[in-house]
Amino acid sequence: MSRAVAVLLGCLLLAGCGGREAAPRQPAWNGTDVMFLQMSLEYVRQGDQVLDLIAQRSDPGLKALAAELRAQWVTESATMRRWLLGWEQPLAADPDAGAHAGHGDLHSLRPQDIAELKATRSDFDGTAQSVLLGHLNNCVETSRMETAGGLYPPARALAERMTTTRQGQVQQLLKLQTAGTMGA
Repeated sequence: MSRAVAVLLGCLLLAGCGGREAAPRQPAWNGTDVMFLQMSLEYVRQGDQVLDLIAQRSDPGLKALAAELRAQWVTESATMRRWLLGWEQPLAADPDAGAHAGHGDLHSLRPQDIAELKATRSDFDGTAQSVLLGHLNNCVETSRMETAGGLYPPARALAERMTTTRQGQVQQLLKLQTAGTMGA
């Protein structure tokens, strides 16, 4: 091997082993992704309480919407759990209210909301629709936070689908409310 070829090979080897370090790897997800998934799982848990009551006491139109919601929540929550567990993150958010100060005024269903719904006698469907409307609106706002600040593309895509789907369900609920007030 000629001296020039040996020098060239030596330079190439040294260039390949240069002082440049690989850039630190960015995480595939961020705190917004985790918060979205944790809050969404809690919304599903709470929403199931409302859906259980609707299944027992509502008219067929509201029962059909509740069944549709439940089927979506089962699928979505399985995906959310899988991601959180894969990231070694807790399924539930930090219960400290201070940990959620930056999330706006998105609240969960309160125990008194469920108690009021259970106690409703005369206009159960109207009360259930109102509770569910508020709940779905909070779900939409949480999904919008994910699409604005989340990092994990599949979670952002899920949030976009959830926003579109929940907005459609809100419209269905509003139609049911309008039909209920016209029929009364």
